[in-house]
Amino acid sequence: MDRRSGIVLLSVLGAGVFLAGLELMVTAVALPSIVVDLASWTELREASWIINGYLLAYVITMPLAGRLADQWGVRRLFHAGLVVFTLGSLLAGLAPSLETLIAARLVQAIGGGILVPVGTAAASHLFDDHDRPRALGVIGALTFLGMAAGPFVGAWIIGGIHPGAALDGAGILEGAVRTALEDPWRYVFYVNVPIGVAALGLAWAAAHGWETPRRTGAIDLAGAVAFSMSLGLALVALTLVGSEQIAGLGMDPAIVLVGLAAAAAVAGVIAARLGIRHPAGFLDVRLFRSATFSSAALVSLLTGYGLATAIVGGAVFVDRVLYGGPDVQRVALGALAGAVAVGALGSGLALRVAGLRLVTVMGLVLSAVALVLMSAWTPATGLAEVAALMGVFGLGFGLTVTPRSTAAVDALGQAAFGVASATVTVARMIGMAVGLAALTAFGSTTIDRLYNQVYATADSYKLFIPEELRDRPLRDGLVVQALESWASSEAARILVGIFLVAAIVTAVALMPALALGGRRILAPAHAADPVPGSARDASRAGIQEVDGT
Repeated sequence: MDRRSGIVLLSVLGAGVFLAGLELMVTAVALPSIVVDLASWTELREASWIINGYLLAYVITMPLAGRLADQWGVRRLFHAGLVVFTLGSLLAGLAPSLETLIAARLVQAIGGGILVPVGTAAASHLFDDHDRPRALGVIGALTFLGMAAGPFVGAWIIGGIHPGAALDGAGILEGAVRTALEDPWRYVFYVNVPIGVAALGLAWAAAHGWETPRRTGAIDLAGAVAFSMSLGLALVALTLVGSEQIAGLGMDPAIVLVGLAAAAAVAGVIAARLGIRHPAGFLDVRLFRSATFSSAALVSLLTGYGLATAIVGGAVFVDRVLYGGPDVQRVALGALAGAVAVGALGSGLALRVAGLRLVTVMGLVLSAVALVLMSAWTPATGLAEVAALMGVFGLGFGLTVTPRSTAAVDALGQAAFGVASATVTVARMIGMAVGLAALTAFGSTTIDRLYNQVYATADSYKLFIPEELRDRPLRDGLVVQALESWASSEAARILVGIFLVAAIVTAVALMPALALGGRRILAPAHAADPVPGSARDASRAGIQEVDGT
């Protein structure tokens, strides 16, 4: 392939990973609108699967896609990923109910889970020598830029697209067409469709006749299924913690939770055993014999928990405590996502001065301190403080990205670069899923309790409003305003515990971070071409490691 076509194709690959990064943050902005339209805040456990279902399918798809890229070639698989992601986006926008939206999000996640690892592999095949790291840098940067753009795109869509008047003018007052087009949050998913179609056309034209090397080998589908069941059952169990009853079941919730946890454990053991026996196991626990690799994966897992708490907790605080609209969410979540991108890019430069361990510890300390300060938020907290603290958290999280990835790939060696990088990413996504499930369980239990207190009897609401308003009916404007003020304070109180737990989890990551090593990474000196097989040849991606303290 000539260089011009390669650059065009790299742009298409970048568009794919940009969409995958965009989808995570743009949905966080739209989530409050979706919950209000398709459910209610009392159905938070089910609504949480809009994000958690996406994360679960994404986590399972990524490793499989990486292995399939080696066997089938990246061109066809990338095309398939774009088709599936675009179709899932269309179905999500058309979803008439919460259940169908969750199902569509699973389809979308399968496509997104294909785009990132296959896009990275394709960029590696497209360019050689000194051009390869730059191509991989473009792919990595666009993933984070997609995350950074998500809040702004989401806020622009939610706040700027209101097709109701146009539908009224066209005489479309009810029916399936109005349902599919009226709500602004639907366009958060629709926006992916024209971009996906255009990217697919460009990818087909630019990659025509281009193939990548293939290798034979079996895929550990049984291991993938067992791991999916283990993770899925564990997340369901965690989400249901605190439930007084489970819809459709007359059993004691405690018995159901124990059964789900036991089934998750059995499925996990089966996945591990299958991974050991398979030549290319989906879950190969033998990789974790390396203390450095295990530590990098654990840091990624724990920081993923904190990231999910910051994203969703921040969005809920802005929406339920500050009663801020999309523009306010854009500022808060945009500060977090932008700071993550800055931290991720800056961590590469920081490694030239400090070692892997020190940069990671600095990032973890920043993130943990930010979460502690976020737990002190009240209804009187201003937007500037919210954005500043979310930015500090994002910067800290971003600083941990490059060190943990570098430590993981170094620990396993060049033959397992793909497995190492995929494991670190998957660990982060699992941490995010666990964080969201824990947040959902705690939040839902508290919301259910408060709801039952307010509506226990016809006059129960009077206990939560000022005495001078207690002779007024529930629907009175002043009563509603007083209840909203009380609910705002309660929501802030709920988030105190959520942010503090995330701070503790992030602080725990300091222990495995100490095992990442103290190596610094320096830019290579200008010299003759490296000798094949030498240390400089092994680090031709533009870095050279030296021992640090």
